[in-house]
This record gives sequence, C-alpha cells and structure tokens, in this order.
Amino acid sequence: MSTPPPPDLQVPALVMNYRRPVVVFAHLTLWTLSFYAAFFLRFDGHIPADYLRLTPYWLVPLLLLRAVVHANLGLFHGLWRYTGMRDLLTLIQGAAVSSALFVLYAIFIGPQGFPRSVFVIDWLLALMAVGGMRLAIRATRETMRTTAIDPTVTRRKLLVVGAGDAGEMLVREIQKTHAAKFEVVGFVDDSPAKQRERIHGVTVLGPIARVADLVREHGINEVVVAIPSAKGKDMRQILELCQSSGAGIRTIPGMGSLIDGKVTINQIRPVKIEDLLGREPVTLDTEEIARCINGAVVMITGAGGSIGSELCRQVCKFGPARLVLIEQAETSLFHIHRELRETFPDVIVVPRIADICDTRRMAAVFTKYKPAVVFHAAAHKHVPMMEWNAGESIKNNVFGTRKLADLAVAHGVQQFVMISTDKAVNPTSIMGVSKRVAEIYCQALSQRSNTRFITVRFGNVLGSAGSVVPIFQEQILKGGPVSVTHPEMKRYFMTIPEASQLVMQAGAMGRGGEIFVLDMGEPVKIVDLARDLIRLSGLKPGEDVEIQFTGIRPGEKLFEELSTDEEHADKTKHPKIFVGRFRPYDWDELLSKMEDLKACTDGGDDATLRQRFSALVPEYKPSLLPGNTIPPGAGVKAAPPEKPAEIEGNVGKVLEFKR
Repeated sequence: MSTPPPPDLQVPALVMNYRRPVVVFAHLTLWTLSFYAAFFLRFDGHIPADYLRLTPYWLVPLLLLRAVVHANLGLFHGLWRYTGMRDLLTLIQGAAVSSALFVLYAIFIGPQGFPRSVFVIDWLLALMAVGGMRLAIRATRETMRTTAIDPTVTRRKLLVVGAGDAGEMLVREIQKTHAAKFEVVGFVDDSPAKQRERIHGVTVLGPIARVADLVREHGINEVVVAIPSAKGKDMRQILELCQSSGAGIRTIPGMGSLIDGKVTINQIRPVKIEDLLGREPVTLDTEEIARCINGAVVMITGAGGSIGSELCRQVCKFGPARLVLIEQAETSLFHIHRELRETFPDVIVVPRIADICDTRRMAAVFTKYKPAVVFHAAAHKHVPMMEWNAGESIKNNVFGTRKLADLAVAHGVQQFVMISTDKAVNPTSIMGVSKRVAEIYCQALSQRSNTRFITVRFGNVLGSAGSVVPIFQEQILKGGPVSVTHPEMKRYFMTIPEASQLVMQAGAMGRGGEIFVLDMGEPVKIVDLARDLIRLSGLKPGEDVEIQFTGIRPGEKLFEELSTDEEHADKTKHPKIFVGRFRPYDWDELLSKMEDLKACTDGGDDATLRQRFSALVPEYKPSLLPGNTIPPGAGVKAAPPEKPAEIEGNVGKVLEFKR
C-alpha cells in the first residue's frame, strides 16, 4: 500500500490536475466572445436574425479548429505569467492557421453566406483577447512583485554602462527577480540616438563621460559595465571615472562566456585585470584539436603548475583515452587530480609523482602508459632564482627536456609539444638561455625521428604562480609599497586559458620542428599594471598605495621579444599563431657542446658556465648586473600618471619582431 503524499504536496497536484481544463475553457470563452463581437461590429450592433440562426454552425467548427491548432502549438501548456515575445508570435501563428482553415470550411463545407469581413475582424479580436489576457496576467504579476518591495529596506543603486542588448537583459533580470535588493537608476551610453530614451522604464541619462557626475547626483553605489565587447581602453577610462566618484565597478563577462547569450545578475562580477588588457577571446579549430587528442593517451608534465593544470582542463574537454599527470610537487598534483575527477568523471586520469630528470622513473611511466601526445610544461621559470641556481636550470630545463624528448622517440610518441618562453629570444638570463637550448635540441631531434617535436613560445601569463600580478596583489593587501623594478619595464601578457588553448591549437597544427609564436598583443608597462591593480582594489596609486622602483633584477631585460630576425615568424592559418623558420644545427656538434655544458651542472665558475651557454646560443648576452645591485634612481616612489595609460589589444595584426 503506497503512502499518500503529505498535505502540502496534495494541493499543488490538485491545482495542476484542473489547470489544463480551465485554460482550455478560458480560451473557448474568449474565442466565442470574439466571434459574436465580430458580428456585432460588422452589423453596427444589429445582427440579422438569419445570421444569428446560423452562428452555431460556424462557431462550433471554428472553436474545434482553434483548439486543435493551439494544442498542437503547445499554447495550452505555457505559464501565462512568463508570457514573452516568442509566445505572442506563436499566438499569431495559431490564430492565422486556425482562421485560414475556418475560411476553407465556411466556403466549401459550412452554410453559405458567411460575411467576409467577419473573418478578419474575428481573427484580430481573438488574437487581441487571448494575447491581452496573457499579457494582463504577466503585467499584474510584475506589478505585484514591484509593489511588494519593502520600503524600509535600503536597495543598492546601480548605474548601467551600455544601453544595448546586454544592458537591456540585465535591467530586465534585475527588475524581474532582484528588485528587492537593487534599484537601477539609469543607463549611460555614448550613442546620441539613445539619449533620454527609456528602456524598461529606466532612462538613458547621458554619455559615459558623465559617470562620475551621475554617481554623485544620484548616490550610485555601483556602476555595472554591460558591454561584453568593451575594450581595455574603455574599461580603464570607466574605472578611472568610478574611482574619482567613490562608486564600485563591476562588469559582465564577454558574450562567449554568457549562457545562451543571456545576462543574469549572478554573472555580474568585479572587474579583473584581464578586462583592462582587452584580450579578445580565442577562436579554436576544435576539429583539428580533437583529431590530435580525442581517444589518445596524453601526458602532461608540470601538471600541477599554472599552465600545466589549465592544459589538463582543456585537454579533458576533448575526450582523451587517458590523461597522465606528471608532477614533482605532491600537493599541486593532489589538487589538480581531485578537480579533474570531479569535473571530468568520464576521463581516466592517472596522477604520477615524478621528476622529469629521473630517467628510470620516467622510462617506467612511458613504458606502462604509452602516451601518443606529450605536453611538456615542467620547467624552472623564475629568472633571478635561476641566476642564483644556474646548475638546477641546466639540469631541469635543458637535460630534463632532453631526457623526456629521448624517451618520447624511444617509445614512439607521435607528438611532443614543448612550452617555451619569450625569454629564450636573444636571451640575457640563465633561465632564457636554458629554454633556448631545449628548443634547439627538440628542433634538431625532430629531424632525426618520427616523433613530431613542436615548440610553442609566449610571454607572461596573468595570475600564474609567482608572477607579477599575485605579487602586486599581496603587496596591495599589506598596504604597499608595490615594488616595480624599472619605470620602462615592459612585458607581453595573456591569460592562462588563452595560452593553454593556443598551445593545444599550435600542437595540433605542427608537423615537426616548428617554433610557434603566440600573438601576445601589445607589450604592457609593468608600472601601468601596478596602477591598474591598485585602482581595482578601490585605492589610489601614489596616495593610498605607493609604487617604488627597486631596480632591474639579475638576468632581466627591459623589453622581451618573441622572435629573432633570423627566425622571421610568418603567419599561419590561425590569426594568433605565427611560425618561425627552422634554423638547422649540426647534430654531433650540438651533442658535444651539450656535454660540455653538462659538466657545469654541479660546479664550475659562472664565467665558464656562461661561456658554454654562449657556444650553444651565440645570441646569448648574459646580464652583467650583480644579484643585489640596485641601479641609480631605484627605491624612488612613482608619481601617478596625469591620465590612465591605455592598453589596447593587437588582435589579428601581424606581429613585427624587432631585434
């Protein structure tokens, strides 16, 4: 014997059982009234007796036709309080089809003499009656929700930047479900045609330049940027305006990140440094990547790092047969393994604690899992630290890569993708030159094996562990000062997901031996980056948080390059990926010089080590700056700029590589 549902569940079920007949009855009633009203209007209130006698013979078929058509279109199933434009279009379709069928009935089957003008009047009245009823119910519900706002509760006042589709959807969502918490005071938009116009009862108060004045006039708490296509320059200007007014600033993600292209209140988020850099979303050739990864065993070294962990997430989306994670740090491996198991339960993920320099351990992993694709992201990457520990850079970046590459050839790996850095171009640091030697070895080995060796070179990634952004954020939290090495220091930046996606794309495009260079856009001044982060924290650079110049560190240079003149990077079919021309190396000479370098791993003076690096990489010009020396002018405070510096993306533009 089944247990009856609790009383609070019985009432809704009872309502649902009777709701459908009530809906159908309401439609039939409205159609009947519309039918007689059409005759009433046609004959100025005096319907002839002959027509009154025949109306039942016309009305019953009309009601049946309308009911059948509307039922097939699902118009008896919608909730009227959510009626929208799509429902109204379907109503028009239902009324038109049923009226057309009735015309055929009246002409060929039913009693003759039906007034032709009544066809049109009846169609219009039926559509107005049913559509008006639905809209009236929705309007009543919206009014009740609005009047239900508690006047004693202080709502946060919002000013929406952008009176386009995204702004309209955002305001509609707020008014519909969050009116008790938020009050949209107005829009700002630079379009002259939209000035003083109203959207959902909210007025466009002026151009974006008036943000600060409007914030003060109306007591705005937060400014929401509802322009998914906003460039970094625009975001920077709005941030500057909002900071001077004291209002917070938030934004919505780009259209590519919006679910079904719809804006919801939950998608509003604080402005990030990525928004100010203005990087465009990456477009991938997913079919090409899928051919490379889907159903294959993929190995990722450095899987717990910033780039390595994001590569794991991106690779899992393409359905590998197995993903083997290689990581030396136990905690990092634990976190990424747990995340992947929860997010991609259908992917077999194998975590392996291993050092890429441990030949026996790595050989055992290759033998057991037989990877077809290897993404090599493991490396020592911090420039000053490698200046102080040059031997470890040689062990890991040079000979760790060599061991992995040799194992890949020995075990028949189809594709080996090495992640390199812009610091390998005309290197001045141990870290940069060690990565350049690894590039040279992989290029040379690609000419002697069936494994396709591909190198992908790019600059800094925002938010990676130990990078400048997290360091600046930590310093800001402590109240400053924010330390910048040099006022003219510039770097290329991209986001971690963008870098990882382009690495996969370049890997899928590679045929072996190429060095792919990613379009990093325009270089960014580090001091401007520091100022932006201070503003995003709601503080003023130079007043609330000082910026202090500390001097160039060992191995650093003011400007990074992405390619040399000899490589002459050319365009590929992907607008953000370029390919450098192959530079041949004599294999025996390369091996001999690498053995000389290996002898410096655990000892030897700096001069000998740098000399042997120079023998391998003639363009290597070691920095002569001692480790603890601060150049003249270091330690001084940076004055805030007169106006915010502008950072604009260089998407789609062919890179000009200057030596």
